[in-house]
Amino acid sequence: MKATYFLSESELFKYTSTFNIDGDGLESYIFSRLNTGAIVMKRNQLGILPALAYDHALFYKGFLLNAVARIITFTMFAPESNEISFQLKGYRRQLAFEYSKPILDRKGVTELEDKSNVIEKELARTVGGYREAIKQVNWHEVQQKLKTNEAAIEFVHYRYTNKKPTDSIMYSALIVKPESIEPIFISLFEEKSLDSLLNTKTERKADYVNNLYTLADRGARPIESPIRSLYEILWQPMEKELVGVKKIYYSPTGLLHRINLDAIARSSTKTLADQYQLIELNSTRELVIPSQVKIANNEAVLFGGIQYDQDSSLLNPEPLITSRSRGELSFKNVDSTLRGGSWNYLPGTEDEVNTIGTMMMASGLDVKTKKGYQATEESFKNIGANNSPSPKILHIASHGYFFPDPKSTSNIAGFENQKEPVFKMSEHPMLRSGLILAGGNAAWQGKQTLEGREDGVLTAYEISQMNLSNTELVVLSACETGLGEIQGNEGVYGLQRAFKIAGAKYIIMSLWQVPDKQTSLLMTTFYKKWLKEKMTIPDAFQSAQKELRNAGLDPYQWAGFILCE
Repeated sequence: MKATYFLSESELFKYTSTFNIDGDGLESYIFSRLNTGAIVMKRNQLGILPALAYDHALFYKGFLLNAVARIITFTMFAPESNEISFQLKGYRRQLAFEYSKPILDRKGVTELEDKSNVIEKELARTVGGYREAIKQVNWHEVQQKLKTNEAAIEFVHYRYTNKKPTDSIMYSALIVKPESIEPIFISLFEEKSLDSLLNTKTERKADYVNNLYTLADRGARPIESPIRSLYEILWQPMEKELVGVKKIYYSPTGLLHRINLDAIARSSTKTLADQYQLIELNSTRELVIPSQVKIANNEAVLFGGIQYDQDSSLLNPEPLITSRSRGELSFKNVDSTLRGGSWNYLPGTEDEVNTIGTMMMASGLDVKTKKGYQATEESFKNIGANNSPSPKILHIASHGYFFPDPKSTSNIAGFENQKEPVFKMSEHPMLRSGLILAGGNAAWQGKQTLEGREDGVLTAYEISQMNLSNTELVVLSACETGLGEIQGNEGVYGLQRAFKIAGAKYIIMSLWQVPDKQTSLLMTTFYKKWLKEKMTIPDAFQSAQKELRNAGLDPYQWAGFILCE
């Protein structure tokens, strides 16, 4: 624990990697013993392993994200650290610029990384309040924050160990209720059971999603095993422990980051959202040490109706192509992970920000809308710059992207000699996830961008360097903004992580390519319930999705977005 007081982010990553779920260390041992029930103890020692397991999850899950976010947050309010913090931001801006180049074209990266590392360690040692912010939390403290009819769930995944590590990755749940004597351990499923559901081969994305989140004709049949639905493998094993519970704070893990728990069907007419209020957290530790957001203004900044070519003089004289899905590329015979595609104009996004902007102004908000060629990367990065407060609401209606690790992607084998844009091929997961802003097509296609201008491809890494500590809500009204590379206890490396590090409290993001029209309907419904009907953000979001479901929309059209606190 003392190491956290003086290590930088990169050093903390190496430190916490020693506790990775793929190893054969303490974590695998504890959870494997609980999973098999192989607990041989004296009577007064019962409960030691479940409690130890929950405390372990509280400390290591999302630990690095929490530590990095706290450094950034506290340096914003510590005058004594302004100069050194400014130096760190400068080095990171230079790094972001160099990271955006192909590896062979980069210059001075090692030196910049070393300088950044030294300064970050100094901040970790000197920033006031930092030690208190990253203190260890135990399950009893989480329990004390729970009210009657509430529960906290830490989902965990680990390599099953039986004397020696096996090739089985298991998923389990640790449940805490106000009356719990100890955390309750529930074994759920083997990862390949969920992986088979998530990777069911269908021609249409809509069919895949609808099969996953409805009871009829869904599931994958393991060898010599009956068909099991998402509800049966994930939720049904816990239900007897959740009788009488109405609100559940939960922290996902592994592949569960790609599931909308609210949308899981319990019957042909009911979902989990009909029975519980489910609140997703990076860690239930946040019940004890919540993220601090100081609302400094009544501003909202909206991005939408974006032109993805550089400027009007570069536009193709052909009619403007539009998309019906946010994330849909206008490729011909080119795979979406390769060069050759362009991002299409989204007509629904302009209607969306116009409608939402009008609604916000009627509610007394000061609205700034960035559209067309004005929705630049520069205008986005100016948000919260130079110690100016970030807006209360930040809404981005655009295209989003996520690329898996190229080292594990087989479809690039024949293209090793192509000079691919770095955000597709980078070794850094926070560069392979991002948002497309004005003029982004040129950089996306590997073409020359305008000199002295940002390239229009806003990466998660760049967002993580911003100051959004005054922002209550970020809405990523785009495709696949909730995806990213899953790394052990640290969760998803992508846009979600970036905005949390930057300081935002709530994030609404997507899990798949969402239909343009239905996305706009969901967003306007959500804002109506939050701003006009004065619901809380979680209540308004859940109510908006339920309204669309009750209107007859299928899961593909309403369940693509999730809310993370």
